[in-house]
Amino acid sequence: MTTTETTSAWTKLPPIAAHYCGCFNCGPRPAHFPADAVIAVGFGYAALHKDGAPVWSELNDVTEDELMTGADAEALAAQDPDHDWRIVLHGPLSGRTYQRHGPGQWMLVERNDGFA
Repeated sequence: MTTTETTSAWTKLPPIAAHYCGCFNCGPRPAHFPADAVIAVGFGYAALHKDGAPVWSELNDVTEDELMTGADAEALAAQDPDHDWRIVLHGPLSGRTYQRHGPGQWMLVERNDGFA
């Protein structure tokens, strides 16, 4: 059984296992967000949140060169670690949220079927 852990200001959610999304042609969604992965879904919503508020979003008319990576998110979160940092991805057939559990540890904590 997994339990949640409360830090000074936020609750660390229990990580969940990797899973497949609704598309059988796609590989499994990882249980952790890799540093070299891009925070993007193309069609839908992708963002970095701090305490529930967006800090960066794919919707801000960014070019492909301006997309944020897991390493970029970690660099921001490391400067202010006592907050609930999350990478939120909501796309067609797959939605997932990764929460920062420690330096370089972005763990899958929520998943859904996305939309469409």
